[in-house]
Amino acid sequence: MTDQSVSPAIDTGLGDQVRESVARGLTAVLASSFALALKTQNFHWNVTGPRFHGLHAQFEEQYTDLYGATDDVAERIRALGVMAPGGLAAFSAQSTIADAPEAPPSASDMVAILARDHDAMARLIRGQIGGAAEAGDEVTVGLLTDRLGVHEKTAWMLRSSVG
Repeated sequence: MTDQSVSPAIDTGLGDQVRESVARGLTAVLASSFALALKTQNFHWNVTGPRFHGLHAQFEEQYTDLYGATDDVAERIRALGVMAPGGLAAFSAQSTIADAPEAPPSASDMVAILARDHDAMARLIRGQIGGAAEAGDEVTVGLLTDRLGVHEKTAWMLRSSVG
């Protein structure tokens, strides 16, 4: 009789240490993506002024994308055989994105803050792509490259609307 509670070994061509290293990098991306999603949703709730309708909709589109990305990144971490963190304390400790200010900033400041945060995400992701490529993990490279494009485009769009 076999024990069905034991998972089969992962044998995808990436060694244990490589998978764990790539997963650690993805964990920083996951935590930062979640923090940025939460900040963007906070700004969605609290934006005021003449730009309310446009920014309210834009922020909703952005946080919806970010929450979807957290699922993709977490599932990649799991596919690599590592547990994905899910608690606020773990995310806070590993995120490169600062919390939203306690008092809601102006609409223009919200846009500028989010543009900087998307630039920070692009820098973080760009740093992880090299390690995944060196490890031969094309799936992670593809996932991160796609996310890099989203963050660079979002930062550009936000910067273009500051004023």
